Amino acid sequence: MAKRKTARERLEDAKGLPRIVDTPKGVMFIPKPLDVDALIKKVEKGRLATSDQIRKRLAMDAGAEYSCPLVTGIFLKVAAEAAEEDLVDGKEPSPYWRIVKSDGSLNEKFPDGAKWQAARLMEEGHTIEPGKGKKPPKVKDFERFIQEV
Repeated sequence: MAKRKTARERLEDAKGLPRIVDTPKGVMFIPKPLDVDALIKKVEKGRLATSDQIRKRLAMDAGAEYSCPLVTGIFLKVAAEAAEEDLVDGKEPSPYWRIVKSDGSLNEKFPDGAKWQAARLMEEGHTIEPGKGKKPPKVKDFERFIQEV
C-alpha cells in the first residue's frame, strides 16, 4: 500500500503545473501549489488578503484573464495544511490564517476550521464578528486591513 503524501509533499508536487488553458470564459491560469503559497507568504502580520486577490494576482502575473477558482481553493487548503505541519516541525509557517473570503468571512476548510483561524487573527489584533445562521464568522472592518499581494 502506498504511503499517503504529507501536505508539504503535496505542496511541492507541481503535477505539470502551472498551465494556461483557453476556455469559453477566456484564458485561464492553473497555478501550481507553490505559486499560491508564495502569495500567502507576502501577507504581513496584522494585514489580510482575500482569496479573490490571490486569484487575480496569479492571473495577472501569468498574463491570463483569470485563475481557476477550484484549483486555487484546493491549493490554499494544501498550503494551510503544510503550514500546520511546519509548525509541528518547528518551522516558520505560511500565514494562511490571514487569507479571508471576499466578504471578510473566515474559511471553514482551513485546518481546524474558522475557530482556529479566528483565534490566530485575534492574536494579531483583529476583531471577529460571530457568524449568523450558517454564515461563518468574519473579520470586522476587514477592508481596512487588506494588503495588495
